[in-house]
Amino acid sequence: MSISEGGQTVESALSSSDTTIASFEEHGNSVVRKIQNYLHSNPAAVPLIVLIVSLLGFGIVLGGKLFSAFTLTLILQQVAITGIIGAAQTLVILTAGIDLSVGAIMVLSSVVMGQFTFRYGLPPALSVVCGFAVGALCGCINGLLVSKMKLPPFIVTLGTWQVFLATNFIYSANETIRSQDIDAEAPILKFFANDIRAGGAVFTYGVIAMVLLAVLLWYVLNHTAWGRHVYAVGDDPDAAELSGVRTSRVLLQVYTLSGVICAFGAWVLIGRVGAISPNSGAFTNIESITAVVIGGISLFGGRGSILGMIFGALIVGLFSLALRLLGTDPQYTYMMIGVLIIIAVAVDQWIRKVAG
Repeated sequence: MSISEGGQTVESALSSSDTTIASFEEHGNSVVRKIQNYLHSNPAAVPLIVLIVSLLGFGIVLGGKLFSAFTLTLILQQVAITGIIGAAQTLVILTAGIDLSVGAIMVLSSVVMGQFTFRYGLPPALSVVCGFAVGALCGCINGLLVSKMKLPPFIVTLGTWQVFLATNFIYSANETIRSQDIDAEAPILKFFANDIRAGGAVFTYGVIAMVLLAVLLWYVLNHTAWGRHVYAVGDDPDAAELSGVRTSRVLLQVYTLSGVICAFGAWVLIGRVGAISPNSGAFTNIESITAVVIGGISLFGGRGSILGMIFGALIVGLFSLALRLLGTDPQYTYMMIGVLIIIAVAVDQWIRKVAG
């Protein structure tokens, strides 16, 4: 009797223990799932957290050198080009594509702006318009090859990157237009070099342009039908097609708009560099992809935020400047950015696997 009662007691205890463990596991899984669902719904949250933590960490190490108004706005100046071209890259990656030619389009557009002014004598304002037309044409070529011929975006833009880059060097004859000549004859080409100063802070027109572009694209992507179509095409093109979205047209529009934004980046680049060189912005395509990936935008398409890309660009700019102020070898900057890219992709996979 006592054994039976003892057996019942042990059995009851085990049953109670199993219930407690199950309850604990369920609660733990619930918390993890809530975190993953939140990050899935707010893709800009992760890069924002990383940016804040990095600022605080480097701020403690560097002290007042980092938190001065001049230094913080210097970071913005350094990432202005990356942020603008990253915006073009963001649109393409949201459709589950990729554009390796964005840097080449930007440089070719800047060369056209310069050559049309100094070689053909066109009014500088008209040369800028021609540069935008070239950017739109290059983007349209990418879009036609991807949307109409159904070629893989990676292969297509790898090819057009080489074509646009070669065209840039052939057309410019590898000639650099000097800053003094631009100042004397076409100051409008350096419009975005102008700045607004407030105390120690220096806001160039290029920085302001990057911020305004990001805000505009954020609104378009989140509050217009076209923006929803872009996300739908990247998330599931077949389902988007069945629901009435003309996926080919959306892709063509996205790549063309990407080319226009690259041309806008070319105009800002002239102001940033001060000259027009066919060798400018050689690594902009890689930098834009880096900003996008660190910014939490999924390379599989359909998820991400333009604001996250801006945070990603700022993270890269912060690490570059802070490590330079610390006097470290520049290679450590590339190492840290590489680690951040791997972590960002791993986090994206984790979020998609559980919360998708």
